[in-house]
Amino acid sequence: MLSKDFDLKKEDQHSYEDHELLERFYNDGNNEWLGILLHRYTLLLFGVCMKYLKDEAEAKDAVQQIFLKVLHELPKYKVVYFKSWLYMIAKNHCLLWFRGQKTKLKHAAFISQPETSDDVENWEALMDREKSIELLHLALPELNEAQRICIIQFYLEKKSYLQITAATGFTMMQVKSHIQNGKRNLKLIMEKFRNNV
Repeated sequence: MLSKDFDLKKEDQHSYEDHELLERFYNDGNNEWLGILLHRYTLLLFGVCMKYLKDEAEAKDAVQQIFLKVLHELPKYKVVYFKSWLYMIAKNHCLLWFRGQKTKLKHAAFISQPETSDDVENWEALMDREKSIELLHLALPELNEAQRICIIQFYLEKKSYLQITAATGFTMMQVKSHIQNGKRNLKLIMEKFRNNV
């Protein structure tokens, strides 16, 4: 429910883009901006949780836990692509839930065979990859604009150097330089985030 000093009609909430709501949240710290965003993606979150957990009660519980995680984590980072960041948070939450379930099963009396070392390695590799993707979404906004644009267009949008040159006005050498420097800076920023999480 919106507070008295938060004068925003329900129909007006839809006129704000995600990035506008995020910007307002970062500017004044009012969680009600974040509440609008979370409300906007509640069904998406529930769908993601159902896909992984296959249980309605568990999925509803997971959505509530993800809301709390977002409230806690979002102020720490400058997130630009909220929907994709939120999706990664939800996916990681579900994967961690599975890890907890596997641990419970492993210690249950009726489990006689331990996990193989291959199972453990595959799980750890998957978790590491998921964490890296989450860190990438957090690190991208930290790049300067030219590097961020070139990295996004080259790696995420799969554009060629020539297409990026045409879209941005950068020379071919500038595009290559922005991508090379952007990759190096991303690794450093991601490592910094990894150490602080």
